[in-house]
Amino acid sequence: MELLLLVLVLIGLVVGGVASTVRIVPQARRYNIERFGRYRITLQPGLNFVIPLVDRVNTKLDVRETVYSSNPRPVITEDNLVVAIDTVLYYQITDPRAAAYEVANYLQAIDQLTVTTLRNLIGSMDLETTLTSRETINTRLREVLDDATGKWGIRVNRVEIKAIDPPASIKEAMEKQMRAERDKRAAILHAEGKRASLILEAEGTRQKSILEAEGHQQARVLEADGEAKALERVFQAVHANDADAKVLAYKYLEMLPSLAAHGNSFWVIPGELTEAMRTVTGAFADSASKSVDNSKDNGEERRTPPLPGPRNAIEQAQREAHEEAAKAVEAAKEESARADRIVG
Repeated sequence: MELLLLVLVLIGLVVGGVASTVRIVPQARRYNIERFGRYRITLQPGLNFVIPLVDRVNTKLDVRETVYSSNPRPVITEDNLVVAIDTVLYYQITDPRAAAYEVANYLQAIDQLTVTTLRNLIGSMDLETTLTSRETINTRLREVLDDATGKWGIRVNRVEIKAIDPPASIKEAMEKQMRAERDKRAAILHAEGKRASLILEAEGTRQKSILEAEGHQQARVLEADGEAKALERVFQAVHANDADAKVLAYKYLEMLPSLAAHGNSFWVIPGELTEAMRTVTGAFADSASKSVDNSKDNGEERRTPPLPGPRNAIEQAQREAHEEAAKAVEAAKEESARADRIVG
């Protein structure tokens, strides 16, 4: 019984010893092994063997790219304004031995190096340059960190400034400035739009006036051409048919009432009316002389019967004048009708 117990103890010791010699390292991990307190080797991912009670694992490191976000740190600009800057760091361990033995705490060392580098960079810039030069600050900060952390077995892949927070009073002043700039741009755009609208409206009015003037001009030209052609035809018809003076005088007299048909309280009689009346009188006188000559040629002698008194003589003269005027009007109407038929 005691022998069996001893065998079981020995088997347990052997199994424990064999298990302590095996080290399984996960992917993207690195184990630093020390032998008697001195660095010996870095175990790679997979199955590894060590000497029990002699070798031990000192540090377990993750070699994947890691993100480290620092807390906002106050930084003074060149124009003596305090701004809080928050950074984001992307780094990767390339040498597990150096990361474990060259620096005590590489994250704290990177954080402090980032703060000092930012203070040096921002201290040579004013606030406006700082807010507009993020890419320059990121590039310069990455170069400084990569150069300093290379001997620590760490590679800084990227550095980004997450936030730059100026003081509250500066924020309010910047908001007022941006609001004023927006109002200025809005006023300029509104003025430019109004100017363009007025220009287009003036151009449209100008084009409208030009087109209306051209239309009136063409209408007047066409109307004048029509009147000229009508007058030319009338003139040709009158001269072709050799209208006598009585017809022309009668047509002239027919136009006189139309001068007073426009609602005016008075109308002006042209100076040619006297000449027209002379023509009518001459025509009537010629007609009367012709009738006297005809009676003389026939051997007849026209005698005026004596009137009993002066009043009867006046009345007889008036009747004769009315009769002669009626005959002249009838003759003029016949001549006018004949001329109208010829012209038509």
